[in-house]
Amino acid sequence: MPDDDMIEPEVLERGDIFFLYRPRVEEEHPSSLADVQRFFIVLRPEGGKKLRLLAVGRKRLPDVGEHERFWGFVDTVTDSAERLAAELRRAAYMTKTRGKRHRPAARPAGEGAYAITLEDAQMHLYYALQLPEKIGEVQKAFNIAPEASFALSIKNPEASSPAGVGLPETEKAQYPDKLQEEFRDRRFAREDVRLLDVDNAEFILIGARTDPERAYDLDLESAKTAHPRAKAIARLHLPRTGTPIKPLFEGMWK
Repeated sequence: MPDDDMIEPEVLERGDIFFLYRPRVEEEHPSSLADVQRFFIVLRPEGGKKLRLLAVGRKRLPDVGEHERFWGFVDTVTDSAERLAAELRRAAYMTKTRGKRHRPAARPAGEGAYAITLEDAQMHLYYALQLPEKIGEVQKAFNIAPEASFALSIKNPEASSPAGVGLPETEKAQYPDKLQEEFRDRRFAREDVRLLDVDNAEFILIGARTDPERAYDLDLESAKTAHPRAKAIARLHLPRTGTPIKPLFEGMWK
């Protein structure tokens, strides 16, 4: 239990969380992080249809013990599971030099429950896994622990970035004036989860805690004790055939 004098954090949002990865072009049998093109987090807040597809720049979660700091961006925000599925499914395209190329479909690597809390004017993203029941080589590669938390900050698109860091100027998030005001001329906003609801919103995740349930006094126990049943394929409209499930259920690449 937390200390008696600990201030209970405010829960801004709860829901389902999914971790997925996309192998590199033409790589249908990945066996390590080197074979991965993108690592995604999908947040599905409870009580609605909204889905957020987040891309993490380093292709894995930040190390909590080292308090690693990773950049990422919101790839897609949608109320349509079909639109999200289109972003994640296999696709073919033509190139001038190599002809027809194939982009493999994204594959689930974990799922569970999450909460975004506000503690001392700083948002934290906390999750607890339901699947896989036992961490395997895939989860270790992406640094997906049974549970963890990360400090979450949203970057002001009007603030400058170091050279080579972040999205190009032409791809920066375009916030409505009312939401842009939440930054109050700061480089980062740390209190308003609505800032994640815009395509191309950039964020920073910083590894915070390995035992967040105890630290925050939050109950996501149901995520770990519920009968294991994959939600990713149904709720994200992933193909029921052709989607590898060993990474999700057994933690194995193949």
